[in-house]
Amino acid sequence: MMDTLQRFIFENASVRGELVEISDAWRQVLARKTYPLAVSNLLGELMASAALLSANLKFNGMLIMQMHGDGPVPLLVVECDSDLRIRATAKLADNVSIPDDAGLRELVNAHGQGRFVITLDPKDKLPGQQAYQGIVPLDGDSVAVVIENYMLRSEQLDTKLWLAADQQVARGLLLQKLPGEGGTGTEVDATEAWNHTVILASTLKREEMLETDIATLMRRLFWEETIRVFEPRHPSFHCSCNREKVGNMLKMLGKEEIDSALADLGKLAINCDFCGQHYEFDKVDCAQLFATEHTGDAIQPAGSARH
Repeated sequence: MMDTLQRFIFENASVRGELVEISDAWRQVLARKTYPLAVSNLLGELMASAALLSANLKFNGMLIMQMHGDGPVPLLVVECDSDLRIRATAKLADNVSIPDDAGLRELVNAHGQGRFVITLDPKDKLPGQQAYQGIVPLDGDSVAVVIENYMLRSEQLDTKLWLAADQQVARGLLLQKLPGEGGTGTEVDATEAWNHTVILASTLKREEMLETDIATLMRRLFWEETIRVFEPRHPSFHCSCNREKVGNMLKMLGKEEIDSALADLGKLAINCDFCGQHYEFDKVDCAQLFATEHTGDAIQPAGSARH
């Protein structure tokens, strides 16, 4: 079954929703790096949530979600663009043993110093425009609660998420309360409608999410509601790494540091954290990086990475 994101809106309530299931793209992530079960479950949930939020991007660009912490998993990252092309990775501390039932707080926020970061990075920036970045404490015991708190604090949007992932699929449900038109009665009605939809969705259990496709989930949860369904979209795995970007990264380190590393190693070998693509730069390659004004003129095309 094709990876699918389904947007919908309640006709009689100021509430919009999305359901997503990612299987092919998720398995491509897992095929490139082996994670402990608890870590892969967290990363899958973050991947589903990134797709859900990216579906509402109002620009051509990238949404990047990061969880930084002080536990055995210091970093979780998911990137998803406005076309729902997605990639994900996690970094583990050395020599750690992670139980299958470990949770977000134990893995990432062990000492309460964790941070949640969302970056919105337009592709076609206007002059002087920079990427927007929101940074908040890692507030919550689950990926869903962390994002709900972020959306309420940073975007002033009532948002509820239900997420689940295993080794085969990552699924998620998002509900958001839309701004009302004003007036006391309208506000009361909107709040009651919002609470009603949240109660319906809250009957959803993790096991049901993992075992049931999103079309069936929608019918089970909202069969009594009048819902307008939009054209489905299809997330896909995509890694944006290439030799030019790696060359630019090396150039940012500076010639002195690169020359020192070459003296010790003979050549530089870099693997992409997201897809595992291997890149090598020898002394000639690195000399060309610093000999030209435009790094892209000095390096080989992405398809010519040497293994």
